[in-house]
Amino acid sequence: MKLGVTLPLALAVCLTWPCAVHAKNPKLAPDLQSPKGAPMIDVIVQFTNTPGPKHQQRSVLHGGVLRQNFTTIHAASYSVPMAALAAMASDPGVAYISPDRPLHTTRKTAAAVLDYHNETVNAPVAWSEGLNGSGIGVAVIDSGIINSPDFQTDHNLVVFSQNFAGDGKGSANDQYGHGTHVAGIIAGTGKNSSGQKDIYTFRGIADGVNLINLRVLDKNGAGTDSQAIAAIEMAIQLKSQYNIRVINLSLGRPVYESYTLDPLCQAVEQAWQAGIVVVAAAGNDGRNDAAGTGGYGTIEAPGNDPYVITVGAMNTMGTPSPADDKMASYSSKGPTLFDRVAKPDIVAPGNRIISVSGGGLTLEQTDPDNAVPTSLYESNGNSNGSNAYYILSGTSMAAPVVSGAAALLLQQSPSLTPDQVKARLMRSASKNLLPFTSVTDPVTGQTFYDQADIFTVGAGYLDIQAALSDNTPAILSAKSPTAAYDAPTGTFYLLANSSAVWGSNALWGSNAVWGANAFTSGGTHASNALWGSNALWGSNALWGSETDQTFNALWGSNALWGSNALWGSSTEANALSLTENGDDE
Repeated sequence: MKLGVTLPLALAVCLTWPCAVHAKNPKLAPDLQSPKGAPMIDVIVQFTNTPGPKHQQRSVLHGGVLRQNFTTIHAASYSVPMAALAAMASDPGVAYISPDRPLHTTRKTAAAVLDYHNETVNAPVAWSEGLNGSGIGVAVIDSGIINSPDFQTDHNLVVFSQNFAGDGKGSANDQYGHGTHVAGIIAGTGKNSSGQKDIYTFRGIADGVNLINLRVLDKNGAGTDSQAIAAIEMAIQLKSQYNIRVINLSLGRPVYESYTLDPLCQAVEQAWQAGIVVVAAAGNDGRNDAAGTGGYGTIEAPGNDPYVITVGAMNTMGTPSPADDKMASYSSKGPTLFDRVAKPDIVAPGNRIISVSGGGLTLEQTDPDNAVPTSLYESNGNSNGSNAYYILSGTSMAAPVVSGAAALLLQQSPSLTPDQVKARLMRSASKNLLPFTSVTDPVTGQTFYDQADIFTVGAGYLDIQAALSDNTPAILSAKSPTAAYDAPTGTFYLLANSSAVWGSNALWGSNAVWGANAFTSGGTHASNALWGSNALWGSNALWGSETDQTFNALWGSNALWGSNALWGSSTEANALSLTENGDDE
């Protein structure tokens, strides 16, 4: 069951239950007496009687999300705001509230788990305030969108479709499965998982938006710049008709020249100038160490453009709390090639994300094991894969989380410009990330290292609740800044730009947006890659040995981006690819 309300969370709490908070509450478990950490927590609420619709509605009024009803005890499990626990416990119908504590098994399994990406970024708080993106148009430029019940409310959320793939004459329906998954993260209604037997609903970040389906990728997930540019132009043309305020681009390709010359980048800038927020995936080359840079300098186009919001991927670790979340090691890192733009701008959940399935399309046929077992969300389910939901990983999945968040901000404040949306998302992003993490590939045994620096996590981890509360004025451009390195002193910094919002005053200073530890090394491996003598900051690498025009490493003729290296000499030179990747396990 999925319930929604329109009352603001704080008002709902005070109207329903007393707002006083007691240090010791007999109805709260000991480990809930002094709640700390994430704003949301999974709890089991025991009631004095069998819980009915009234109990569920009262919990939802507190911003809670029903996870599972129990039949043998008078209880149900919820994800609820920490701040609402005392008020919930004061309800005479509530007997006791305890954390949904973890159990340990005696074996390791790769079975599907809930990713909790909605809870991790505090989307339920927005829903409790009546925000779902209603009235906002989001253009999904991808492999198309299928007609699924999860895109239905009282009407079809997909209000316009056009095919740009191939000769442009075929159907705009998804033939690959990627675009459908992306659209589900933005706007899935969860209809396929909101029946009486369902114990968890897979809901999109903003399930009230209108989706504009612009297909540019074929059944194999391939397309070209021209097809993408044509779709971007169509989005601009349809802006007024469908109130298109956001474009999602979960696709990309290598960077071959400055963004000022790249036609794809120029197209996204036109959309931005037309008043449309453009969200792009960072890419999945963070594990690529072909140039000895530890994956730095691998942001893909059009995510290298300083105007767009470029999104990296996080791993939720299968919990609703962001406190244990880690950077996904495959997420591409900045700065960008040629222009040295500080990217990504922000990070969001992208690892093993569950969303709407294409139902037997190319992706599902290629990897059927990623189909979600029905037991994960149905009380009488089994281990058989569902044809309704599917698991994918990558920055392709992280970008639509931010697109949905942008739609919520624009519903709340329709007058916001793209620059203001970007600035608020970045300034409000959580800086409380694990400073240094590592992951070992279970197949190859290779270990990859990440640190929470500006070129890995940008301004931080998306926090929708904080973004909706951020009213800091931003009247200038929110172009991502350029990074610079001074070899004689070994120092690095962001170039000041008086026309950019972050260069204007203390409210938007570097520390406020990127945090005080933006350039701080978190570990030996990462520091050697980032500023070692022969790596990213070294004399012969990204910054060149003498001048800005000296490019002997990352973009040399035979190096990472060269004609004979990672991207090949001809067949992929003009091809767009999907920014999805294997799991970060």
